[in-house]
Amino acid sequence: MGRAEVERSRFRIEAGLRPEHREQAVAGYWEAFSRKLRYPLGPRDKATAFIRQVMDPDYAVSAVSSDNRFLGAAGFKTPSGAFVGGSFASMVKAYGILGGLVRAALAGALERSCDENTLLMDGIFVEARARGLGIGTALLAAIERHAAASGLSRVRLDVIDGNPRARALYERQGFKAQSTSSAGILRPVFGFGHATTMLKELG
Repeated sequence: MGRAEVERSRFRIEAGLRPEHREQAVAGYWEAFSRKLRYPLGPRDKATAFIRQVMDPDYAVSAVSSDNRFLGAAGFKTPSGAFVGGSFASMVKAYGILGGLVRAALAGALERSCDENTLLMDGIFVEARARGLGIGTALLAAIERHAAASGLSRVRLDVIDGNPRARALYERQGFKAQSTSSAGILRPVFGFGHATTMLKELG
């Protein structure tokens, strides 16, 4: 399906992720976040194998075309789980003991805690052929509805300095910058200089 076909078709937002869309979601997640995760999870073959192993569809909403094609997804994290999480044991299983130790340490530097009454975003991405059609906005709105339905009052996300397009989307949807953290000496490892925490109050 090309962009013209996507434009002519309607899409819908669904809770979770269909089993038949898992491979596309794995590939899309890696494409969207490989710059930040290339050292914690790379190389690509090992990273996608790990993401495939730990991806939990219960912590996502997805966009699907009228003919059931996968168009994108938005993940989230709560104290009970995450769209793409994984334990140290899963790291060791994917990378071996030494590789698991190194990658767990790097991934730990990116780890964000779940604040009280707050849903934490865990990545949003849209297939290239479907960008510019409002799917990202629809996915964000679905995340906000899920948070409100879960009794939460805020949605939090972090955006890196190298992704101004994403930040512009978040600002249009009412997210406000709260703080900025520097990658410091790990900038060459993570591929960004700083990340901005953004928050949206619901209600």
